Amino acid sequence: MNEKNLINYYNKFNEDKRLTHRHGMVEFITAMKYIHHYLNNFKEPKIIDIGAGTGAYSVALANEGYDVTAVELIKHNLMTLKAKKSPVKAFLGNATNLSSFKDNSFDMVLLFGPLYHLINENDKLKALKEAKRILKDDGVILVSYYMNEYAIITHGFKDNNIMDAIKNNEIDENFHITPKKTDLYSMVRLEDINRFNNLAELKRIKILSQDGASDYIRKIINKMDSKTFDTYIKYHLSICERPELLGASSHVLDILKK
Repeated sequence: MNEKNLINYYNKFNEDKRLTHRHGMVEFITAMKYIHHYLNNFKEPKIIDIGAGTGAYSVALANEGYDVTAVELIKHNLMTLKAKKSPVKAFLGNATNLSSFKDNSFDMVLLFGPLYHLINENDKLKALKEAKRILKDDGVILVSYYMNEYAIITHGFKDNNIMDAIKNNEIDENFHITPKKTDLYSMVRLEDINRFNNLAELKRIKILSQDGASDYIRKIINKMDSKTFDTYIKYHLSICERPELLGASSHVLDILKK
């Protein structure tokens, strides 16, 4: 991960508004549904949000009364989170080194940004292993990934960058994106995710399409009236665990245990 480039990116990008647009709300609503489902398994759950951004999830959960800790790499995002005056305990930190936190400390670990910003596979594994280390034995980890096919279809073919990407060796012969050290995002396929889990010795509870087709039809979703949008959400939530949707989704949500 190029930390300097990432900091410069988030200093300009309005992360606080990303999930407030209709197409972003699909991602948020889906994640919150599954977060709440698994939180019901714990009496007084302790949650840690690693790579918390400006606190979309951590602030919402803390305001519901949960015990939430947030860790964020970007100072600008952390300041925005703290300015919301929520009960979140927020710290500057890196997903690959959570040494400030003891083993077996949290019932739920959220990793909703780090695994698509960490480029190097070893760094991805460090983040997963650190999440596993601080997780209680009966706890759950929720991990979000940015998917390869969505990027190929949209940024490659739709935006007409595919030929330049092939010429510049940004895509291999199997159309898997090969990120450079200076890139901000790393796109994966399901077999990559499965390999990470095996290496980190984590077991899958379930995996689902976090936003389905939403990013392909952003303009349409953003123009929907409330009733139609509610129906779209109902439809999406009814199909998000279907395996045929996983690879082409913009994001997938992998739910894991020790």
